[in-house]
Amino acid sequence: MADPKGFLTTGREVARTRPAGERVKDWNEVYVRGSLLPIISKQAGRCMDCGIPFCHNGCPLGNLIPEWNDYAYREDWSAASERLHATNNFPEFTGRLCPAPCESACVLGINQPAVTIKNVEVSIIDKAWGSGDVTPQPPERLSGKTVAVIGSGPAGLAAAQQLTRAGHTVAVYERADRIGGLLRYGIPEFKMEKSHINRRIEQMRAEGTKFRTEVEIGKDIDAAKLRRRHDAVVIAAGATVSRDLPVPGRELNGVHFAMEYLPLANKVQEGDLTVSPISAEGKHVVVIGGGDTGADCVGTAHRQGAASVTQLEIMPKPGEERNTNQPWPTFPMLYKVTSAHEEGGERVYSVSTTHFEGDEDGNVQALHLVEVEFKDGKLEQKPGTERRIPAQLVTLAMGFTGTDQANGLVQQFGLELDGRGNIARDGDYATNVDGVFVAGDAGRGQSLIVWAIAEGRSAARGVDHFLTGASALPAPIRPTDRSLMV
Repeated sequence: MADPKGFLTTGREVARTRPAGERVKDWNEVYVRGSLLPIISKQAGRCMDCGIPFCHNGCPLGNLIPEWNDYAYREDWSAASERLHATNNFPEFTGRLCPAPCESACVLGINQPAVTIKNVEVSIIDKAWGSGDVTPQPPERLSGKTVAVIGSGPAGLAAAQQLTRAGHTVAVYERADRIGGLLRYGIPEFKMEKSHINRRIEQMRAEGTKFRTEVEIGKDIDAAKLRRRHDAVVIAAGATVSRDLPVPGRELNGVHFAMEYLPLANKVQEGDLTVSPISAEGKHVVVIGGGDTGADCVGTAHRQGAASVTQLEIMPKPGEERNTNQPWPTFPMLYKVTSAHEEGGERVYSVSTTHFEGDEDGNVQALHLVEVEFKDGKLEQKPGTERRIPAQLVTLAMGFTGTDQANGLVQQFGLELDGRGNIARDGDYATNVDGVFVAGDAGRGQSLIVWAIAEGRSAARGVDHFLTGASALPAPIRPTDRSLMV
């Protein structure tokens, strides 16, 4: 146990963010650089080293949290990094982007603020990179087998790194111009600077992984031909079909999917564009969708100089305390204030968009909404609550409905789908096509980054077993696992 009295003598302290008025003027990460390390050892000392560490089960990766908390408390950063990497290929991603279901499952959280697990995690990995503890791990020998990985998001990268280290020759195919998937173009720079992705890619290249950008399987390369070219294939193409809002006025200029809006802002930061073709500058912006993608749109609009930002959510405002139907250690739906929300804007709950209003040139200029409420388990409109709000840019951030089938990948492979439209797979992540596996959102549906990495690692074990008849790779989860309702 790190500090037997730590949870009694030390209060929870989290990473400090830069002042909102300062950080909206740039695209750097919102946290004060170097603010964590001076406090993190004492924060790690709050870990109780529970007899049954529920944080393990709260984390889909099964992270060895009490172990690396103990090392962090003792400032043995190399040992902490080793324990962290034992279950997670990319802790610098999860430490910045994961909603931390492990903290919701923390035993201390029953009656006190939980351990700052996420902050400890990111401190360990940042320290490891700074001290040179993160190095390439090329395989000792090659198997002679080749694997194609389709998609370079967290699931694809995790699968590729595991399989490369197992000795297989791995090529990652990405349809965008850079590696990273939604990590690259869906996550704004202020949440995770892309240098974190770049150095992992360089590590993977040094280990032997090959990367092929601007290649879309199904269009540029026939999927069936790809299968014949490789001994196995992992599909980690994500669930990239955005949920639409089919209401009158949807066709107006200025109404965009979030995944049309956010990537362009990131391309400006990459230096590809001087100004985004879809900019919030000087406009009244409405974001439809109350989740993390919606918050990303809010923060992006602030940095582009929006005149106002309003975020709409059809569901009621969550409470600040757990509901009785979401007891510890399950992951609760709580009211969350992200860094983007701290920067301004208005959040409106229990409303539904009825239609968009345009000007004479076909540009959106207003949005009409109505309040809704649950009656007999169904959402119904409340008469007399209709109103109009200005909207010169609308982003639709209502989630995703499944894997893109327009490029022919599903059809060319001959893949079966499950009842939710995801690619069907068995307990080893294998599809109905021999030698073709699926991991991440393509098989699971829209989910968290921590699930994507966990599934990529698990699918890699399935592939390794398929190719060699055995595998020493870890398999942290099965596709049917749900952890603690995350």
